[in-house]
Amino acid sequence: RTLTRSLVRRPAPHLLSSASAAAATAVELDTNGDGSAGGGAGVVRPQWKAAIDFKWIRDNRDAVADNIRTRNSTANLDLVFELYDQYLTLQKEVERLRAERNAVANKMKGKLDPSVRQALVEEGKNLKEGLIALEEDLVQLTDKLQLEAQSIPNTTHPDVPVGGEESSVLRKEVGSQRSFNFAIKDHLQLGKELDLFDFDAAAEVSGSKFYYLKNEAVLLEMALVIWAISEVSKKGFTPLITPEIVRSSVVEKCGFSKGKNTQVYSIEDSDQCLIGTAEIPVGGIHMDSILAESALPLKYVAYSHCFRTEAGAAGAATRGLYRVHQFSKVEMFIFCRPEESGKWHEELITIEEDLYASLGLHFKTLDMATGDLGAPAYRKFDIEAWMPGLERYGEISSASNCTDYQSRRLGIRYRPSPSEPPSTSTKKGKGAASGPTQFVHTLNATAVAVPRLIVCILENFQQGDGSIVVPEPLRPYMGGLELLSPKFK
Repeated sequence: RTLTRSLVRRPAPHLLSSASAAAATAVELDTNGDGSAGGGAGVVRPQWKAAIDFKWIRDNRDAVADNIRTRNSTANLDLVFELYDQYLTLQKEVERLRAERNAVANKMKGKLDPSVRQALVEEGKNLKEGLIALEEDLVQLTDKLQLEAQSIPNTTHPDVPVGGEESSVLRKEVGSQRSFNFAIKDHLQLGKELDLFDFDAAAEVSGSKFYYLKNEAVLLEMALVIWAISEVSKKGFTPLITPEIVRSSVVEKCGFSKGKNTQVYSIEDSDQCLIGTAEIPVGGIHMDSILAESALPLKYVAYSHCFRTEAGAAGAATRGLYRVHQFSKVEMFIFCRPEESGKWHEELITIEEDLYASLGLHFKTLDMATGDLGAPAYRKFDIEAWMPGLERYGEISSASNCTDYQSRRLGIRYRPSPSEPPSTSTKKGKGAASGPTQFVHTLNATAVAVPRLIVCILENFQQGDGSIVVPEPLRPYMGGLELLSPKFK
């Protein structure tokens, strides 16, 4: 037991010692699910497993460290290496004791003098007790290593600009700011005059940052949702309506934090959360599955309500419908082969740009800088539309390529098999017996975030008489309505 503790606590060298591929592959470890304690003293017991390539991290130490720095991540890479070195040392000692125990067991198979057999029995007993202690410490060390390693963010596309949000690069600009020959109003004033929503009553019923949609605003929300699903479905996306309550572990596997300043609403006395985006339940739809290569890409367009705490969000820039706790959204999501994720990322941002251009909005597309990337994103494009009443550009969508960051946590693989007969089956299972499996890449993009598009439509298409012109693509979904007019009493 003393030997065990000394091994666990031994300071690690700055660089990891080399290890066999088997040792590196063996570390497909747990990561923290619900924060429950377990194992040994002070060690949080992970509740789910993620496949982390520690050998790759070790072989690319400088690049990983630089990526952590440019993304302003709090991941402690030095501690990960220290724990990994301790893990390899302890694992080697466990393997040595197992070999000794097996050797003793083999010696006892033949005829032996009773005194010799008794000595072997005692030796075997001591080896077993020592091995149990070492294996217990190996489990605890493995848990601690995984919890530290899971905080390392995804790698970053080489073309992503380095720096904070202000370093993001303009990719495309569509249209121009509309000129008004009258005093413009923001969406709050317009909504009040048109009797489209009620924040005061919602604040009494639910609290701040909630709202009632009324009258034509209800039709406008429904039109945006059905129009977006209809347009995206034409491009081969399967429509979904998702669960809006998911297990906490799925939230974390998708890369969303439940810690300080979280955007996640957790349900008390349960292991469930409200979703902040349909990305989470759609990401989990093929969890722990091996997909047929012929089924890829799998493309979904999902409608859901979304719930966000908006911790820390305040000020005039977030007033009205711009930042709320509950809203409707249509989300696109793709599972694909690794070599195709760049192509599908381009398709997703093109779909978004085409949707907003068809509404007649003025917007710009940005290649977001490293400091603005969440942990899962390899690269992210944001679209910001001009909101004249708020007198600024506001984000209305984003499109992210998450490569295999989420699939390694969700356990979603595919089995390459050039000779495999065509199949569209995506059911969970072990799949065909031929060919090694690989992790899929995942991508997500916003087709419609309803409240922010309502802000854009009201503020950009307001008329001098207080009416709002309905964008032409939405009219068939609003019974042919062309104009939202003030209500006179």
